[in-house]
Amino acid sequence: MNTPAHLLLGAAVFAKPGARLVTAAAVFGALLPDLSLYLLAGGAIYVLGVPPETVFGEYYFSDSWQTIFAIDNSLILWGALFALSLAWGGAALRAFAGSGLLHVASDFLLHNDDARRQFWPLSDWVFHSPVSYWDPDHYGWLIGPLEMLLCIGLAIVLWRRFHGVIARLTVLLLLGLEILPWAVFFLFLGGGS
Repeated sequence: MNTPAHLLLGAAVFAKPGARLVTAAAVFGALLPDLSLYLLAGGAIYVLGVPPETVFGEYYFSDSWQTIFAIDNSLILWGALFALSLAWGGAALRAFAGSGLLHVASDFLLHNDDARRQFWPLSDWVFHSPVSYWDPDHYGWLIGPLEMLLCIGLAIVLWRRFHGVIARLTVLLLLGLEILPWAVFFLFLGGGS
């Protein structure tokens, strides 16, 4: 899933009106599994001047980057943290861990060639899902629009649940970040035709 979709999903499941810490924890938990990619890729491209093709064609698949991704995308680690939060944690820790676990579980189902070691540290095996949220060779042409529809539904749920201006603007921003790439692709580039 795209990061805005993870944020909307995590917030819809775990955020609570009137509980800012819980809501912030849910959003941060949904973001954390992707944060290392943004920091590594952003640093390589914008600080070091590495071409994006090299970053996503080589660096992304390097042992060092994949080790970082294995840690922050581990179903084992997120599952253990969520179990601990259920046993001994408060609502904010449950929201953080649950949102992170939801993120990596959905990525487990929607990453093919770009899948990560989901069961680290117990195993280096990688499940390559037969479907991808973006790759047209693995049903991305179907999953991408379904993800967008899901995000519209999640945004409606969050809009109805949260009434504050900042919360609603955040929902609109996340929905816009989810939809904008698709709109640009189809409206201005003719959908690849």
